[in-house]
Amino acid sequence: MELHEIPGKATGYDHDVVVVGGGPAGCAAGVFTARYGLETAIFDRGRSSLQRCAHLENYLGFPAGIGIDTLYDLIHDHAETAGCEIVPDFVESVEFDDDREGFVVHPQEGDPVTARRVVAATRYDGQYMRGLGDDDAMFEVREKHGEEAEYFDKNYANEDGTTDVEGLFVAAPYGETGYQAMMAAGRGTRTAISLIEDVRREQGYPDSMLNHYDWVRLDAELDGEWSDRNRWREFFHDRLPDDPGLDDEQLVELREWEISRTLAGYISNEEIEARGRRAQERLLDHFDDDVILARAKELQGRQQLAESDD
Repeated sequence: MELHEIPGKATGYDHDVVVVGGGPAGCAAGVFTARYGLETAIFDRGRSSLQRCAHLENYLGFPAGIGIDTLYDLIHDHAETAGCEIVPDFVESVEFDDDREGFVVHPQEGDPVTARRVVAATRYDGQYMRGLGDDDAMFEVREKHGEEAEYFDKNYANEDGTTDVEGLFVAAPYGETGYQAMMAAGRGTRTAISLIEDVRREQGYPDSMLNHYDWVRLDAELDGEWSDRNRWREFFHDRLPDDPGLDDEQLVELREWEISRTLAGYISNEEIEARGRRAQERLLDHFDDDVILARAKELQGRQQLAESDD
């Protein structure tokens, strides 16, 4: 979806969003933030709980299961296609940016980078967040193997991924979402929606218009009055409060961007067919060549048999 720069978007940062952790939760969050138009970097070189799984049997869409390496290749490919930068580095610490609202992310090997918002999407270790908030609230003492140690409190974040620290979101698969990969992806998605709502609030959207939907629809639905951009302008103003807190120029910029963003989500039957084909071709990039060749040979044999029967 090609759009102009997001109105009211914060500038002066290396990234709008830094996601720490590139598993299902982190990549799901990154897909949604990047698709909204936020420059997103995903740091991924830590210890993933999913990599302890031998073969993933219950991730929806894979009837025979999916290999862990293949799944990682797929979700990283999806994140990069959406616009994320995958950074193969370990995040050692995150601290507040003293010069502006936001954060400085310190990786193990690369140079520090700045970000307006940070999403924590690592399950095992939240030590890199130490000092960002009330450590007593963020960390808890637990006993493991007969020794006491401090661990990130799995119940620190709210259910929607927000925290008491402005700009810090937690998509880590903790608590009830900490045991299945598909639930972790859902947690990442929910957290990304919360982050985008926060961005929209910063853009100037009133609370009645913070909702964000990421979907693609058939353009045949744009019939009658809804094919007229002026009707969308009316719809936009109908949802505004009496005092939106924006001057006329800001309001027009926000309205036209929002309408363009919405209309870009409608596509033709021809485009649906083209995207469907591209989607299948893209999946082939992640299949073993020997498997593809074997299936092609099988299909060729079926076709020859059908032709001989005729």
